[in-house]
Amino acid sequence: MILNKPCSAIIFPGQGSQYVGMGVALADKYKAAKEVFDEVDEALGQDLFKIIKEGPESELRLTSNAQPALMAVSLAVLRVIENISNQNIENMVSFLAGHSLGEYSALTAAGSFSLANAAKLLRVRGESMQNAVPVGTGGMAALLGAELDVAKEIAILASEKGVCDIANDNAPGQIVLSGDLKTVEQSIEIAKAKGIRRAVLLPVSAPFHCSLMKPAAEKMLEALRNIKILPPKVPVVTNVNATKISGDPDDIRGSLVQQVTSMVRWRESVEWMIENGITSFVELGAGKVLTGLNKRIDKDVQSISVESPDAIEKVLKELR
Repeated sequence: MILNKPCSAIIFPGQGSQYVGMGVALADKYKAAKEVFDEVDEALGQDLFKIIKEGPESELRLTSNAQPALMAVSLAVLRVIENISNQNIENMVSFLAGHSLGEYSALTAAGSFSLANAAKLLRVRGESMQNAVPVGTGGMAALLGAELDVAKEIAILASEKGVCDIANDNAPGQIVLSGDLKTVEQSIEIAKAKGIRRAVLLPVSAPFHCSLMKPAAEKMLEALRNIKILPPKVPVVTNVNATKISGDPDDIRGSLVQQVTSMVRWRESVEWMIENGITSFVELGAGKVLTGLNKRIDKDVQSISVESPDAIEKVLKELR
């Protein structure tokens, strides 16, 4: 069984998984999904669903749009599953986790945030991350075939001339660096000299998850102070600590603020959940990025992505 509480976890994708048309089939078929998109639109005072449905891609890709849009799709899938199965998420899985912005999806799914507040927070998060560094001065690079210890050496060597931090430990052999553009470009040359299989600049609009994001972290601290946070109904595994967070609202706030400038410890998070009994992961939302990463982390665990009505129906058959 895919969703079986003792051994299942639900995971939520991060930025980069978005595409024009995501979630549209859900909204067309299920009233519960359309209600999620309507609620997000109302909270933001914007027809975000129109951008999701029609594009243009350049507008959807904007960090301030992509983050709440991805959360909306993930929560729409979950809302449909809960609505039709007449089961709550706390009866389905033992843990929740999300990659970067996906952690907000996880906390919303767990009942810590209202859907409207999550959308507003992600709008602030997207805007503040985009504005933290002047356009064109920051960059990110993927190191494919590099393990974490080697990536740390490369980042340290590159940092002699500027900021170069490890932004993502996604899976074995997939590390992402972030920082000043020239410094990140230097890290690519260092990686090639060390024999790393592939090192490439990523097409991103800002250097996420590095110390240059400190202004964005300060904005998020201010925003989170004004939001009601409830203890999660399901334990949420955080990017910052790669373990489940306490239900204390101040701990949740602190983790989300720290997350803006810290490394996303996805590999360790997945490994921790596996060590704690998880044998199947269900990715809810756009794309299959996390499903692919999880298979690289541990090929023996089951990982599936659920986004389309057909995939939802398959899950629902098991829950009925």
